[in-house]
Amino acid sequence: MSGFSLRFLGHSTVRLELGGRVVLTDPVLTKRVGGLVRIVPPPPRETYADVDLVLLSHLHGDHLHLPSLKLLGRRTRIVVPRGAGKWLAKKGFPHVEEIAPGETLTDGGLTVTATEAVHSGHRWGPRLTHGPQSPALGHLLESDGRKVYNAGDTDLFDGMRDLGPVDVALLPVWGWGPNLGPGHLDPARAARAAALVRARAAVPVHWGTLALPGLRRTTRMRRLLADPPRVFAAEADGDTEVLFTEPGAAVALPAPRDRA
Repeated sequence: MSGFSLRFLGHSTVRLELGGRVVLTDPVLTKRVGGLVRIVPPPPRETYADVDLVLLSHLHGDHLHLPSLKLLGRRTRIVVPRGAGKWLAKKGFPHVEEIAPGETLTDGGLTVTATEAVHSGHRWGPRLTHGPQSPALGHLLESDGRKVYNAGDTDLFDGMRDLGPVDVALLPVWGWGPNLGPGHLDPARAARAAALVRARAAVPVHWGTLALPGLRRTTRMRRLLADPPRVFAAEADGDTEVLFTEPGAAVALPAPRDRA
């Protein structure tokens, strides 16, 4: 795909080059994220030094990570769910823009449209009422006849049927703990999401990167840090090519072809 590349930097962080722009999704770039430890090496600086645009899907600390945003520089253009801009600006980031589902922005030759997501949008989790709150989002990125769906954290929703067809879907397949809370996709549900958005190809994300220190070496957690993308690949139907990519690696994209 000419002018189009992806690199999975771990968790939900993907470097995407499309439309002459470099985009980073939900950057998590450090060795620790709150109480979680990174079990793979942090991405080298050259993988994020030239970022034009940051897309944040929601406010949870493993997606909106302030130390990682500081590594990008405070003048980086950051796009957040509507309602979160003032809070992030107070943290010292002056170039923050808000977007809500159905709204679109452009950056050079790239168009970004916010999509629905079914996930808690509260900074501190679904059971608290104090602190910043804004709806969780996904994103559709389009340029040069290519369309990429970045799901963010979400459960399945009926509107997924209206998003496709997409060339590549970035779909979460697990998380960082031994269990998944509400508003997440497991491998089987991620495979269903790929079918709903009619993804030609899918990159499993949100796996194999972060863990609780006390659990990371248990048998169950070692399995959950490795198996979800493989289960997802086995569950996906034959219309979607699963682009299995280890954290930190470039995505081997399929050759371009015309849509049916």
